[in-house]
Amino acid sequence: MSTETITEKAPLTLTEGAIKELKKLKDQQEISDDFGLRIGVEGGGCSGMSYILGFDQKKEGDSEYSIAGIRVFMNKAHGLYLAGMEVDFRNGLDARGFTFNNPNASSTCGCGSSFSA
Repeated sequence: MSTETITEKAPLTLTEGAIKELKKLKDQQEISDDFGLRIGVEGGGCSGMSYILGFDQKKEGDSEYSIAGIRVFMNKAHGLYLAGMEVDFRNGLDARGFTFNNPNASSTCGCGSSFSA
């Protein structure tokens, strides 16, 4: 398994709100430092593809980035779908949770957790 760390610029961004919430979740759940934030896509959802967002260990075929001190893992094949995407965290009356602003999505579902490209 490759332990190579990629230091190039991450193909996606995390807003300040997302960074704050992710750091809070990592502390609350006492997640160890060998875990990072996995961002990716998988088949499924009402629009064809769903987003993956969660803490995980690095796997073969992953690129690793550092965004505001958060280790981010992404399968290299998912870069095509996630390039330029912004992950935000909303905590308002209309919505609460992580949101995905993906310029590569040709359409999204009403809940915003799946898309087609």
